[in-house]
Amino acid sequence: MRDTAGAELDAAGIGPVPLRDDYLLCRELHARHGRTYFTATRVLPPSRRPSVHALYGFARWVDDIVDEPGPGTSTADQHARLDAVEEDLRRALEGEQPREAVHRALAHTVGRHALPSSYFRAFMRSMRMDLTVTAYTDLGHLREYMYGSAAVIGLQVLPVLGTVVPREQAAPHAAALGEAFQLTNFLRDAAEDLRRGRVYLPQDVLAAHGADRSLLEHCARSGTNDRRVRAALAEMVQVNHRLYDLAEPGIAMLDPVSRPCVATAFRLYRAILEEIRAAEHDVWRTRHGVSDARKTAAAVPALARALWARALSRP
Repeated sequence: MRDTAGAELDAAGIGPVPLRDDYLLCRELHARHGRTYFTATRVLPPSRRPSVHALYGFARWVDDIVDEPGPGTSTADQHARLDAVEEDLRRALEGEQPREAVHRALAHTVGRHALPSSYFRAFMRSMRMDLTVTAYTDLGHLREYMYGSAAVIGLQVLPVLGTVVPREQAAPHAAALGEAFQLTNFLRDAAEDLRRGRVYLPQDVLAAHGADRSLLEHCARSGTNDRRVRAALAEMVQVNHRLYDLAEPGIAMLDPVSRPCVATAFRLYRAILEEIRAAEHDVWRTRHGVSDARKTAAAVPALARALWARALSRP
């Protein structure tokens, strides 16, 4: 794996050893926490992968501070840790030398692709929301959170992938895809999020079907697939499909060498949604996902298309 990672760094022109190690750490974080999208990223040209790893590695690293604080860590401790992250992030984005390895790789990627610092401020705002907000009143409230936690990830990655149209034309589709991926995760991980004290299913959707937080907790505790919760989840699956529908036209707007990567991630994530629907929206007794065999089946033809696109793009 390190040989592959090294070849990616060589292709991206990342030479100094300390910076290479910083990027390798980001790659490891991405591979560990984002396995579905990491699989899709393998279809990208090697020169573009390190930037994607830096962006996703940073996001997963901060997410771990919020979601995996470790025993004995208080909310005040988490806020203090995020304060330190934000200060080091500010240093990185303003051209000062950051302390954290993840920030050094991120700063290099931000500079290379001229990414706006506002994306990262929005991301940190959403991460802080996870320490204080335990429920969302409606879809608008949830999407306020998802803009910083997911939509901006799509916007960050867009310059790395490249487009064949003006970037602002592709941006709404990239943002929608980030939200679509995250909402799929929320539906799949409803039980896990409850254990963390959070409900990402909008309260008004739950109430419309006669469900509430206590009923969700009962389902998670007993493994019961209650019809009221099923109906609420079915409605959110439809919301999720509409986000995928909004995102899909953006794939054709990408640089041809990047399309197979995003198309693969699109298919794999949407397949998770189909698994949830096929299980009659039962997310309590199993964690739905895509098998390694199915990931390979999606990635192999995508790689062939990517190689063909790369060949055509050469002068």
